[in-house]
Amino acid sequence: MSFKGIHSKFVTLLSLLLTILFVYTAVSKLMHLDTFQLRVERMPYIASHAPLISWGVPFLELIIAGLLWFPKYRKTALYASLVLLGLFTTYIIIVLNYSNSIPCSCGGVISALGWKDHILFNSAFMLMALLGILWSNKRYKFQSHQNTVQQGKPKT
Repeated sequence: MSFKGIHSKFVTLLSLLLTILFVYTAVSKLMHLDTFQLRVERMPYIASHAPLISWGVPFLELIIAGLLWFPKYRKTALYASLVLLGLFTTYIIIVLNYSNSIPCSCGGVISALGWKDHILFNSAFMLMALLGILWSNKRYKFQSHQNTVQQGKPKT
């Protein structure tokens, strides 16, 4: 199997895992929207933006999950995944260091994680997004190099 095929398959696998994460968390938040909004209203530093966050985050997660399946937008979606997960992880770290308490606004199985586990979980998915970005770049460079080599060959 060529490197192009390997990178492409890994990027697809990482996109699938990120899609599962974002669809699961978005659906969980939307199914329990009132609870999610109440929890966000109790969170330090962002409580005043609770209505926007409680609607915006799940829809953003669904948009990113959808964009991961369009090759034209996949790299953008991987960057968006990295940024969204990075913002949330940074927020958790800041609140854990500078606030007395932080209520969990997560849904489903993820809400059972402790905060350190949550940071590790998010970091693992951030790593997946970063690898997807890097492997997308390698695939693009491989295709560009392959096109250049083919164009440079004399026709027989």
